[in-house]
Amino acid sequence: MTYQEEEQSRLRRQASKEAINLALQGQWKEAVAINLSLIEKFPSDVEALNRLGRAYMELGEYKDAEAAYRKTLAVDQYNAIAQKNLQRLSYLKKTKTTGDTKTHKLEPQQFIEEIGKAGVVQLSNLAKPAVLARMVAGDVVNLKISENNLDVVTARGEYLGRVDPRHGQRLVRLLRGGNKYSAAIVSSTDKAVTAIIRETHMDPSQAGQLSFPTRGIEAARPDISDRVIRRELEQEDALNGDPGYTIVGGEEPEALAESPGNDDFDEDSGDE
Repeated sequence: MTYQEEEQSRLRRQASKEAINLALQGQWKEAVAINLSLIEKFPSDVEALNRLGRAYMELGEYKDAEAAYRKTLAVDQYNAIAQKNLQRLSYLKKTKTTGDTKTHKLEPQQFIEEIGKAGVVQLSNLAKPAVLARMVAGDVVNLKISENNLDVVTARGEYLGRVDPRHGQRLVRLLRGGNKYSAAIVSSTDKAVTAIIRETHMDPSQAGQLSFPTRGIEAARPDISDRVIRRELEQEDALNGDPGYTIVGGEEPEALAESPGNDDFDEDSGDE
């Protein structure tokens, strides 16, 4: 490789890193600009095309997002990220928006899983794919008590799914006792949604009551926030090694990678 080629490669990596950091910070307009600049120089850069599509999608510019993902498929016809997001876009374009497409993102440090105070849960009784299609990693969600169950809803109050009763009923009891929690999406497909829930306040009456009892866990897990989003932005097929979190209650850890076979949003999924 010549010096000029090495320099081009270095500049490309540097710009890609900057584009990813902008996305992680939610600076989507700036992310569009830097990815467009990259694509102008490297038209076949699949990662940049996918990042561009993601940025446009976050901005609610669905036609431009679709165009970017179709360019990805022109370069790599089997690209799973582009295929998944084109399917997601097919729902988003049918959904009426209020003009306020801005979503709130959880701060990266909030993804640090502190033993006893935070954990990742899988939701059941999922909403329809058209609702789930709007959710991506990092989106802030709210918790809502429904009788003795704990539901997860969007910032706009739309139902997403229900926390497993084994964990949800414990959290309901603690919420009613005065505890407070924050929550955000970790991953979302039509068949599987996971969210991280963090205790933000313990009421004195709940002293000694762990929000997330664990078994055999020795230390707090590392930050997973940018790894979740970077995996998609950089088109990684899976997270290898320690996935960085465990399911609430001490069950075996699960990878954050979304299986290609489960990425498609189909009409038969979700509640009526």
